[in-house]
Amino acid sequence: MDKSLKESLINRRTYYAISDQSPVSDDEIEEIVMTVAQNVPSAFNSQSTRLVLLLGENHKKLWNIVKETLRKRIPEKNFKSTEDKINNSFSAGYGTVLFFEDKSVVDHLQKQFPLYAEKFPIWSEHTAAMHQLSTWMMLENAGFGASLQHYNPLIDTEVIETWGLDKNWQLTAQMPFGTPLQQPGEKTYQPLEMRVKVFK
Repeated sequence: MDKSLKESLINRRTYYAISDQSPVSDDEIEEIVMTVAQNVPSAFNSQSTRLVLLLGENHKKLWNIVKETLRKRIPEKNFKSTEDKINNSFSAGYGTVLFFEDKSVVDHLQKQFPLYAEKFPIWSEHTAAMHQLSTWMMLENAGFGASLQHYNPLIDTEVIETWGLDKNWQLTAQMPFGTPLQQPGEKTYQPLEMRVKVFK
């Protein structure tokens, strides 16, 4: 698919019903992640965001980590709905993109520019959010359905250890994706007059 930027933004929705099929090759998925990492802006050109693409068994392994982590924390009588959601919505997909912020980059900038020290963690979050939205839109444009999940910090340590990642990387979000099986529900909007002001 080759939608306009406007169409990709409008059509980006949260999809929970996804399959383990892909409308594009793995190389094309990698290209999406690489394009986002290369081109999304960051404060002070910090390039603090780190992305990890999990496909195949690595994707399944992540959601098994999530499931088993939650199993230890949720009473057994209440766990079935959680397990079903993970199995049918997230693990059922084709892959997952993990988003991290490299805290060593943020720490370095805080020392280098002490006048703005308290702002760098906030700007790091801005950078993370831009990477997440850009990835989401590009996956949607490629024919995927995705959602943004936040099982951090519960799974952080095991994720870092399982894939041998830098311990300075702080997990911010997980984005499971796959071919949509059904359309998302109707989206409601607050009146734009409450959210946007225009002065001419």
